[in-house]
Amino acid sequence: MNENTPSPERRVRQGMDYGETEDVQQVHAAIQREKREPREGLEPLSIWLIAIYGLAVFFGGAYLGRYSGNFSADSLDYSIVPTAAKKGPGGAEEGPQVVAGPAERGKKIYSANCAVCHQPDGNGAAGQGYPPLAGSEWVLGSTKRLGMILLKGLEGPMTVKGVQYGSAVMQPWDKTLTDAKIADVLTYIRQEWGNSAGPVAPEGIAALRKEVAGRTTSYREADLKAVPEDANLTGGDQAAPAEGSTPPPAAP
Repeated sequence: MNENTPSPERRVRQGMDYGETEDVQQVHAAIQREKREPREGLEPLSIWLIAIYGLAVFFGGAYLGRYSGNFSADSLDYSIVPTAAKKGPGGAEEGPQVVAGPAERGKKIYSANCAVCHQPDGNGAAGQGYPPLAGSEWVLGSTKRLGMILLKGLEGPMTVKGVQYGSAVMQPWDKTLTDAKIADVLTYIRQEWGNSAGPVAPEGIAALRKEVAGRTTSYREADLKAVPEDANLTGGDQAAPAEGSTPPPAAP
């Protein structure tokens, strides 16, 4: 035998030692424990919790269905159509139906679109940058300036009653409100909260809408001051009727 050949006891085994089966299984088991996916947060909901959610959705839908006030897509359309007078016994009319005037219609439009910022009392929200409308020189002054603000919006600093407001931006309403609704809401704010200015007519807003149709940006205070203070729309130069007085009859 060659003297360089190692003895069987000194030979090193080649490859994996399949005799260590138990050790290999223990190593694999440890690896599996380390790689086990966490189960926290993946537990299924309890049946009683699903039942509570279902009851909450059911009663919530029933509540909204009962107390929604018959809400519909046209519920914010405040155009008032006069109705025929009711007839009493014998066919006699009970009397003419009361039709809301511009200020009354304007109040509803204001409550739905403007009161969030300028507040129901017209005093605005100074902390949020919304100026007051009660006693405002911009409301009581030129109706053309006021119509420009409503149609195309307002941005940047603005001084109202000696106080500068500049953190809030007023959106344009030319794509949202019709000429009649803009005229009604302007008439309302000019005659509410102690204001005593004249009304605004829809034809005046219609003419102004055509005049400013090409403008794509909101107005700033400098743009408005470029318009004369006495520039009024049709109907804007009329005096406000005194409370309780009867308006003069229209000319034939």
